[in-house]
Amino acid sequence: MEVTLMIEGQEDVTWDDWVAIAGACERSGVGTLFRSDHYYSVVDRAERGSLDALTTLGALAAVTETLRLGTMVSPATFRHPSVFAKSIATIDEISGGRVEPGLGAGWWDREHEAYGFDLPEMGPRMDTFEEQLEVITGQWGEGSFSFDGEHFKLVDVDALPKPVQRPMPFIVGGRGGPRSMRIAVRWASEYNTVFSGPERIRELRGKLDAACAKQGRDPATLPLSLMTGWIVGETREEVVDRAARLARWQDKGDDGEKFLAEEAEDTWIVGTVEEAVGQLRALHEAGCHRVMAQHLLHRDTDAIELIGREVAPRVERF
Repeated sequence: MEVTLMIEGQEDVTWDDWVAIAGACERSGVGTLFRSDHYYSVVDRAERGSLDALTTLGALAAVTETLRLGTMVSPATFRHPSVFAKSIATIDEISGGRVEPGLGAGWWDREHEAYGFDLPEMGPRMDTFEEQLEVITGQWGEGSFSFDGEHFKLVDVDALPKPVQRPMPFIVGGRGGPRSMRIAVRWASEYNTVFSGPERIRELRGKLDAACAKQGRDPATLPLSLMTGWIVGETREEVVDRAARLARWQDKGDDGEKFLAEEAEDTWIVGTVEEAVGQLRALHEAGCHRVMAQHLLHRDTDAIELIGREVAPRVERF
């Protein structure tokens, strides 16, 4: 099992912050850094800035050596699929094959309204999403590619250079609906869901296996991953301190124990290293391939190094 880092980039993460986060990952052994792809705070805090996700990954690719970099996940509503495909191929070239793109259908209506992105109803949005996946993966393939769909038309394009990674790893995010799973079985190398405990993971793994069988794909080739909240410390006191700081960041007082009791969802990974490893083991046994640890205190690099130094090496042995 793998534990990776997930940073909510739209909550005022600066370029200096990104450099510090990536440095902490590489020093400690966190293998992959994911960031959200949002232009607007998802807790509706307009004063919080957000650097563009793909531009950030390209810049980080140039200042890191081993760290894998990905989006968790990019909204398909933000970019034409040719722009997304070209951007990811560029990041893969800069990094020497270290990018792990994720794509979803998009959801944050306030963000779309603020920036002027269209957000169709779910049915048409998923129709467009499917076409985008075909356009993106077609351009990453060998030779020329043409496409004539309802939403996109491409004529004899050989999108050079091709990505370094062949094939390109590609994560599709969803909540276990039959359509998102069908799409993932066809296009993805990984299916990601959010905020789920072992029982839900076991259920999703079963559904994913069934979707694979229906489309003639080996379920072992489509791992299931989870993005979920993370408050972990070496001691209980450290856990409570981090919870108190997170409460302040979210304008929910400064009582760490109260935050843990009332705000930290039961699907989060919360506790000491020993407790976190136990929770991760349960997820692994339920069918989870890796966990993206949503670290909301993004300037707390000690917490990042704790993942790489103490947690990741232990769960790798599962």
